[in-house]
Amino acid sequence: MNGTVTLLVIAKEPVPGRVKTRLTPPYAPWQAAALAEAALADTLDAVLRAPARRRVLVLDGVRGPWLPPGFEVVPQAPGGLDERLAAAFARYDDGPALLVGMDTPQLTPELLAPALAPGGWEDCDAWFGPAADGGFWTLGLREPGLAPGLIRGVPMSTAGTGEIQRRRLTDAGLRVRDLPPLRDVDTAADAAEVAAALPHSRFAAALGRFADSAASRVLTDATR
Repeated sequence: MNGTVTLLVIAKEPVPGRVKTRLTPPYAPWQAAALAEAALADTLDAVLRAPARRRVLVLDGVRGPWLPPGFEVVPQAPGGLDERLAAAFARYDDGPALLVGMDTPQLTPELLAPALAPGGWEDCDAWFGPAADGGFWTLGLREPGLAPGLIRGVPMSTAGTGEIQRRRLTDAGLRVRDLPPLRDVDTAADAAEVAAALPHSRFAAALGRFADSAASRVLTDATR
């Protein structure tokens, strides 16, 4: 695997009505699910191209044709997102682990490189990647077994989630290094900006296929 870090991807099976619901409208539920699938496929591809000790998909749902070879697949734990993140880390407490989600298809091995490079964990206990909406797109821990005490109870999906989570790390005495901020794909505006930044991605291709129908839906709604 030519790496020392476990890479975790936490994701939902891209099922209409269960993923990317904030894209509806202007996108239909099946289109939002297709965009989620494209984002997940781009993310998995980036993780496959990054050096890692092992690659794990922590999945809510069942695997589909979008899953490439090379991943161990484990189910998400029950509970809120904080509980699920903590359990994902704690399961792999045998070396550093870095977790990403499926909301940043602009992910590249180069973005992860500082945390995966030789020496990336020297004088460092945690890596943190803030998201533009106030959350975070990645979290890495030198000792994943500490995750329950560091993550449980952090309010998720709020404008203050990232700040609170990072403070949890520093308050625990961890030495934290930061990765660049990224924009999560939550809304149609997010999707357009992210796709424009990576025009040759699966995500951009999917968005391009649905652009006309989404614009038509917005126009129809505006004239009602």
